[in-house]
Amino acid sequence: MLRRLDTLQTRLALLLSLAYVSGALLYIGITEWPLPQLLQWMKHDLGVTVQPPSHLGVWGGLAVSAGVAIPLSIWLAGRVMHPLNRLLRALEGAVASYRDGDFSFSIAARRHDELGELIRMHNALGQTLREQRQNLAQRELLLDTVVQNTPVALVLTDAIGRVTYANIAARHLFNEGRTLHGLDFLELLADAPEALRRAVEGGEDALLTVEMDGSEETFHLSQRSFRLQGRPHRLQLFRRMTRELSRQEVATWKRVIRVISHELNNSLAPISSLAHSGAELARRGQYERLPGVFATIGERARHLHGFIAGYANFAKLPAPQPVSIPWRPFLDSLALHCQFRVQGNLPEQEGWFDAGQIEQVLINLVKNAHESGSAEDGVSLSLAVIGRDVRIEVADRGPGMSETVLAQALLPFYSTKRSGTGLGLALAREIAEAHGGRITLANREQGGLRVSLLLPLKFS
Repeated sequence: MLRRLDTLQTRLALLLSLAYVSGALLYIGITEWPLPQLLQWMKHDLGVTVQPPSHLGVWGGLAVSAGVAIPLSIWLAGRVMHPLNRLLRALEGAVASYRDGDFSFSIAARRHDELGELIRMHNALGQTLREQRQNLAQRELLLDTVVQNTPVALVLTDAIGRVTYANIAARHLFNEGRTLHGLDFLELLADAPEALRRAVEGGEDALLTVEMDGSEETFHLSQRSFRLQGRPHRLQLFRRMTRELSRQEVATWKRVIRVISHELNNSLAPISSLAHSGAELARRGQYERLPGVFATIGERARHLHGFIAGYANFAKLPAPQPVSIPWRPFLDSLALHCQFRVQGNLPEQEGWFDAGQIEQVLINLVKNAHESGSAEDGVSLSLAVIGRDVRIEVADRGPGMSETVLAQALLPFYSTKRSGTGLGLALAREIAEAHGGRITLANREQGGLRVSLLLPLKFS
């Protein structure tokens, strides 16, 4: 019951009732009693004549009552509203603090009405916001620590290509450890290797090998576009793959040695057994059974030879003999082995490479493009001269490659095919590097894979 009385509605009703009763009493006091009697006494006893208010009529009494009640009401309203005004100013200050990101503001709760409940809820909201901000700050600090210390170079650019965030690895990779914030990222890449710059401008994921600080470095580039605070941004992740590829190559060679050893044992053991059986048959004079023994030995030897031949060809890749190659006859010869669509114009500058080796590389690449599930007219080959190099690009419209496959595609003997030897892309990489060039892989935006073979040109 006491709580119901201690509310703003009850207080307002009491104040209005008090104002009504006060006005009525003031009017009665002026027109009926005691003011008329007081004036009558002053007239008889003191000889002071004052016009009684009753002669003023109703409106006169009301005017006099208003002249007294209105100033009194203004003073009382100021006294009553003073705590409310203080509370409103405190709430305005709290809202301004929240807007500026300061959630430490709180208000003393001495009231027990609706406004007091509002103050307590406001203080609880401030406490909740402080805790959330503290947790968010700790998470941001943890995330920033992880991102700054990751070996992957991370660069975040805005819509006009300026760097808004870069970690320590990115600063060391692109600006000798200095900050990248606010710099134009494409201008930073002006002194970077051509393959790295082209991969960034392409806007797609790519695996590429570039020469840096006198040695070759393999990078896996991952690029993503998204909107941050309503504005477009682009995230580039540069992951060094050189050490990982080296470890995987060693593991691959060990696996290959185990496979070859297993295959040798599976073939040589039957051959040794059959040779012993043939000698025993010859000793017994059973010559009619020897042709079958020799045929089985020959079949096992041919199987072993075929198995080893693929790996032997990879290991015995001869040094290239580059010569000047006109493009039109070379592509006409290539078209006899595989089907593709020439895209764009042919360069006027002739190529400079070993025709047999590069032809074998392109045959493998075009066949892989057809086996990807791409339509026949979706496999294209294009040529372009970039600086002192020529870029031969084979593209398809298949499903492309996942990041895992893209990162391991150039490893020797790696294959996603059930019956594949895994020599295609690895052989292409070996041949390209033997020519002084390199090979890069990238997924296309609308589906498919693009394999670029970059070979140096000869200038007189």
